[in-house]
Amino acid sequence: MKHAGACRQNRSMLSDEQEGLMIRRRIGMSLIAAAFACAAGTAFADYGTDRALIEDLQARYLFALDFGDPEAYANTFAPDGILDFGWGEIKGREAIAKFVADGRKRIEEARAKTPPGQRPSVGRHAIHNIVVKIDGDKARSVAYWSHMTSGPDGRGGVDFFGHYEDELVKVNGEWLFARRRIYNEAVPEWASQYGVNPVTTPSPPPKYRAPSGQR
Repeated sequence: MKHAGACRQNRSMLSDEQEGLMIRRRIGMSLIAAAFACAAGTAFADYGTDRALIEDLQARYLFALDFGDPEAYANTFAPDGILDFGWGEIKGREAIAKFVADGRKRIEEARAKTPPGQRPSVGRHAIHNIVVKIDGDKARSVAYWSHMTSGPDGRGGVDFFGHYEDELVKVNGEWLFARRRIYNEAVPEWASQYGVNPVTTPSPPPKYRAPSGQR
């Protein structure tokens, strides 16, 4: 009887040890799962924050372009950033700012020639279908753009459209364009290649076409 009681006691002690081990294992697995969930949540939150900053950059770029603000436009690029839309690569903030300033001058000259009783033409860009892939402090983005122009009566419509292919870099916590390539479906040399998805396959640079005053 004593032997039987000792056996029961040993089994009870063993059962308690096994139960304790199972509890510790469950706690350990729960902690590991929580750690993975926390890491995944942090990564998702970081992507969301970076994407929001990149979309904000893309919007500020267009406001600066449409309202003729050379400094704000140039400051969306990294100091050694490159703009390429078919007039050859425009490198660095100073050259990029000059490009916008020259464009603003041409627009102001055209607006000054508006006949009496008519409203000066106004252009506005929009960006949509934005795809962003982020890898640390670098990113790649592809997006559609469209352009609307108003007529003499103030009404307007879409006259140009295309897509952007961007290389971005994060500098001191700020996302900037390292390179922006602009493709325009209205200009054969600057159009995209049909059948080649720019989201999965980067496009070759837009072909050079001299400005109208140089052709």
